[in-house]
Amino acid sequence: MSPPTAAMRGTPPGILLLRTLRGQDWNLRTYRYVVLLITFLAYACYHATRKPTGIVKSVLCPDAHNKAQGWSPFNGPDGPSKLGEIDLAFLACYSLGMYVAGHLGDTLDLRLFLTTGMMGSGIFVALFGMGFFWNVHEFWFYLSMQMVAGLFQATGWPSVVAVIGNWFGKRKRGLIMGIWNAHTSVGNISGSLLAASVLDHGWGWSFMVPGGLIIFGGLVVYFFLAAYPEDVGFATIHGVGSDLMPETLVPVEDEEAADEGRGGAQRQGSMYRTSIGLVEACMIPGVIPFALCLFFAKLVAYTFLYWLPFYLTQTEIGGVYISVKAAGNISTMFDVGGIFGGILAGYLSDKLEARATTAASFMYASIPAMFLYRCYGSVSMPINIVLMAVTGLLVNGPYALITTAVSADLGTHSSLRGDSRALATVTAIIDGTGSVGAALGPLLTGFLSTRGWDEVFLMLSIGAFIAGILLTRLVIAEFAEKRGQNLYREQQNPGGNIGLNFLDITETLAYDHVLIIEHFGYLTSAFGESISQVNHFYKSKGDGDNGSDTVEGLMNIQIYLRL
Repeated sequence: MSPPTAAMRGTPPGILLLRTLRGQDWNLRTYRYVVLLITFLAYACYHATRKPTGIVKSVLCPDAHNKAQGWSPFNGPDGPSKLGEIDLAFLACYSLGMYVAGHLGDTLDLRLFLTTGMMGSGIFVALFGMGFFWNVHEFWFYLSMQMVAGLFQATGWPSVVAVIGNWFGKRKRGLIMGIWNAHTSVGNISGSLLAASVLDHGWGWSFMVPGGLIIFGGLVVYFFLAAYPEDVGFATIHGVGSDLMPETLVPVEDEEAADEGRGGAQRQGSMYRTSIGLVEACMIPGVIPFALCLFFAKLVAYTFLYWLPFYLTQTEIGGVYISVKAAGNISTMFDVGGIFGGILAGYLSDKLEARATTAASFMYASIPAMFLYRCYGSVSMPINIVLMAVTGLLVNGPYALITTAVSADLGTHSSLRGDSRALATVTAIIDGTGSVGAALGPLLTGFLSTRGWDEVFLMLSIGAFIAGILLTRLVIAEFAEKRGQNLYREQQNPGGNIGLNFLDITETLAYDHVLIIEHFGYLTSAFGESISQVNHFYKSKGDGDNGSDTVEGLMNIQIYLRL
């Protein structure tokens, strides 16, 4: 049977056209740069379409000092609550849609799935704005547009994270994704500027322009995004060693090998990939703790996102109160700090090879940062800006790390067998759970702020503390793994016995208070004896090298059981 054609394999039509015009294909590095750029722009478009509702709130529901008429049904006494209901409905549908979108993303072609999500988002964001031109004053119309838009918006994050995870290996994933995650702030800023720039022509244009932008972005994704290396002719390694997969992409050289390699690779690619269910994805070690941690991390982050400008207008800074416009401009420093926080968290997690430790450390450090901002942010504007940026760095750092590198790591976990992939599913579970917290935080702030901002900051501090606590078990596991690796290197003698007494390691770890073993004790002890027997068997056969490899593999299994 002849291999499928390029079009059947899912190769983007724009890349096919460029191959024809140039007479040659891009190399691996170029493809990676293109994937980074397109996914960056794609999710920036997603975030840009989320900003118009915040920009037009003052037009739809003007305050008492504004003589503008507003827009029914939002210009009445219950206007603010109705606008809040629209925000809550959007975030609720977004978080619920995440779980479905993640599973679909692992089942369907990611390029087509992402394109559909961007097109749908653009259409329903634009329809919200069409309410201005159609002179619609029914609340259900705007509520339903936001709810459907939230469902389409849920397609974005699982898809782009899965695409990046397909192209980049675990070794550099934290730093790369930390830089790449700046698309969130870029999208927020560009969406605000676009919506504000056309507001004078009618608030409907503030939705039409971002909606058209994301539709155009969807076309770029359809024509040029290679969601999988196999789709453009790069063979890859699948299976248990999938951590190495993106680092071992091999371009097919000659024409005959290209036909075979690309056809064969594609059978593992976008058209024939298998997926796992939500329950199985939840069983991957680390998914549930990180998902719950993100619940509280996004609760803190999104409270700042939605309420920081309002807080600035209500707080005397340097003896004066600032305007709404100035508060909106100054609040962007929180996003600026978040950009550096995402990069720093990614870099540190790569260097330390400890995602959970990095995320937990940032969350704990954010507690005194928020305390200092609340107590001393009112002293002067420069101090307020510096403390705001530091707080943004510490709050958004773990949020960015968990939603990017951690999700991609867990989506290619070694516990997945065969060619099953769970990148989009795991990302959806983690970020979907976090989005519930994102909806809850601003809602609670609306009630607590009426009693005083000290209670709001207390809530945020408690949320950050719980987020760190939820990662404690994973932090202990990372320390134990590091300690076990060091002890293994110390006890391994190249010229002598290659065996390793794992019970001694366990006693040392327990003595140092690094790991407390309460479960699977008998099982792992018996396993340790089995390792010694296997080592003795290979030594008696004179096959020391094979014995070393086998013992080292069994050591990893035993450490995993102990954790």
